[in-house]
Amino acid sequence: MCRTDLHVHDGELPEPKLPLVLGHQIVGRVVEGGSRFAPGERVGVPWLGWTCGECEYCVSGRENLCPRARFTGYTLDGGYAEEAVADERYCFVLPERIDDAHVAPLLCAGLIGYRALRFAGDARRLGLYGFGASAHIVAQIAVAEGRSVFALTRRGDDEAQNLARELGAEWAGATDDPLPDELDAAIIFAPAGELVPAALAALAPGGCVVCAGIHMSDIPSFPYELLWRERSVVSVANLTRRDGEELFRLLERVQVETTIETYPLAAAEDALTRLRSGRVRGAAVLIP
Repeated sequence: MCRTDLHVHDGELPEPKLPLVLGHQIVGRVVEGGSRFAPGERVGVPWLGWTCGECEYCVSGRENLCPRARFTGYTLDGGYAEEAVADERYCFVLPERIDDAHVAPLLCAGLIGYRALRFAGDARRLGLYGFGASAHIVAQIAVAEGRSVFALTRRGDDEAQNLARELGAEWAGATDDPLPDELDAAIIFAPAGELVPAALAALAPGGCVVCAGIHMSDIPSFPYELLWRERSVVSVANLTRRDGEELFRLLERVQVETTIETYPLAAAEDALTRLRSGRVRGAAVLIP
């Protein structure tokens, strides 16, 4: 389950396919169809479900920006179901050492987090705003790469802060707590626009704020001084198949353990409510 599912469910993203089956981090065995995979093979179905292959973005390696792209669980039916249909060209071979429930969050939380980390460049001091499904994966990759991770959460979210420390974060606290050091980059996973000026204020000169969500509340105005000295703000949009290939190759040498809570399919609404209120530790996974 993903926060984007909430944005679709709550009507915050425009023009979803209706009626719609939510869910875009699908792990399953092939039943029939296609030629790339044999029946019985395990595959992962991500957010990016189809692109035109012809536009300037597709032919330049930026299929995530294709204006005709279709997305699983948004403009294509998704995985909150016992069976799903997917275009095999956009499915991933998954690492066999990770079971279904633990590998599922890698298909969006992991992929978007990985892409956001790439946008952060070689930042040594990395701030993660919001410590949920994506951040808890990114933190492990960043620590393995020798970076210092600073986790920032809502005040009182001791559970998320404790998880961050368990996963190797150098520091964890509330978003309005003073940081022990300036950041070289900040990745904002929480859909709260007011965190953008806060993250800019925490950056060292030349630092970058990466907005990793598909939806965010309005960003309030802020003084130019926060942006000056070559600080920057960028956004991450969707993902490419190359992102998935790179991430799963990376996981062959970097050990990442996803923290999950599992729910039966019938409890999807209850799980979404927990996700909305920030009561999920790590990632929520539905088991049909």
